[in-house]
Amino acid sequence: MSLPGKAAAPKTRARQPFYRDLSFQVLAGMVLGIATGYFFPKLGINLQPLGDAFIRVIQMLIGPIIFCTVCSGIAGVNDFKKVGRVAIKALVYFEVVTSLALVLGLVVINVLKPGVGMNVDMHSMHSAAVDAYVAKAHHVVTTSEFLLNVIPRTAISAFAGGDVLQVLFFSVLFAFGLAAIGERARPALNLIDAVSGSLFWIIGLTMKIAPLAAFGAIAFTVSKFGFGTLLSLGKLLLEFYLTCALFLALILWPIASVNGFSLPRLMRYIGAELLLVIGTSSSETVFPQLIDKLERLGCDKSVVGLVLPTAYSFNHDGTCLYFAAAAVFLAQATNTPMNWHQQLVLLAVLLLTSKGAAGVSGAAIAVLAATLAASNTIPVESIALLLGIHKALSSGFVFTNIVGNSVATIVVANWEKALDRVALRNELKTGYKPADPPHGRLERPGSSAATH
Repeated sequence: MSLPGKAAAPKTRARQPFYRDLSFQVLAGMVLGIATGYFFPKLGINLQPLGDAFIRVIQMLIGPIIFCTVCSGIAGVNDFKKVGRVAIKALVYFEVVTSLALVLGLVVINVLKPGVGMNVDMHSMHSAAVDAYVAKAHHVVTTSEFLLNVIPRTAISAFAGGDVLQVLFFSVLFAFGLAAIGERARPALNLIDAVSGSLFWIIGLTMKIAPLAAFGAIAFTVSKFGFGTLLSLGKLLLEFYLTCALFLALILWPIASVNGFSLPRLMRYIGAELLLVIGTSSSETVFPQLIDKLERLGCDKSVVGLVLPTAYSFNHDGTCLYFAAAAVFLAQATNTPMNWHQQLVLLAVLLLTSKGAAGVSGAAIAVLAATLAASNTIPVESIALLLGIHKALSSGFVFTNIVGNSVATIVVANWEKALDRVALRNELKTGYKPADPPHGRLERPGSSAATH
């Protein structure tokens, strides 16, 4: 019995065994995958469908989850001015931080010069592997084409194509429509909340096979490319991983500190997701889980619903580091002269083309090819040098993207005064602990049956 005037102490959940923690399971799956790919390469090649199947299940749910989250957040708030403020603040933040990432990437690659001395002869390179990229690269998407492509031809095509920007565009308009009709939208919002709950239940079920997916993806990568390829271009890998670490330490860490939270603790909180993207090289695999965790951290539901999907299209911190490092590395390796003026032009081009990079593994190298074609300086065919280690590079930049998008959402929520600092402090201090779903249902933070 609690004393009058005093709140009852919250019940503490028993600490689960370490082997039931998702981070440990994903890490164990990755270690087993590396061993399998190295010692049993033929078996490792055949394990690719494990990772691909997991990614497809998540991709299947991305569109509906964005739609439900955006509609519930915006229509629930019913404040058009707030939506506009959040969008403007988010876009300004994205542009500033991605610009810093590009500058840092250019500085580090010019200081360390990992490509100098390779003296690659483009005439002797077999470019059959990059023919598809080269063909696409010479069709440079203009700004007007990019903006027009944000609008889907039909509402269904946005979801069918899996284009995050198109889904977001339709979802925002639909949410505004719900907000405009007021109380008459209540039945539709109740239905959307119910659908959202069922989608997150599916995500919870799917995450149980995440360690298996990481195992299959890593086993395939090691079997296909081996360690020899990684070692032959090890200088670039080490330079790029160092650049990602410097970005986290010199840019994101101070941003987090100024906004009152610890970056290392945040990375620990989303540790399972970070390990998963290392294994799958796809940021889409953790999108639904990030929505859940960011709401648990005290970010307002409407802010998460608008900022995180937008960040997936516009806030590619790690990908910008990759573009800057890879482009200058290829210039160094092929003895293509590039002065600082040319590199600044390259930076301006990257600021535009990087917005087209999707969260799916493999899209970044296509955008890089388009960037090289637009700059008209570095041979597009030279991207063949990166194919063998692209998987290892993508693990680094997708990891950085996820950390950057999580920081961005918390920062914008803080700027908007839509951040529960008590929840943020408590969650980061204790670490993520999955809620026990009552009667087989998965409750999300912010729903009527759950609180932060």
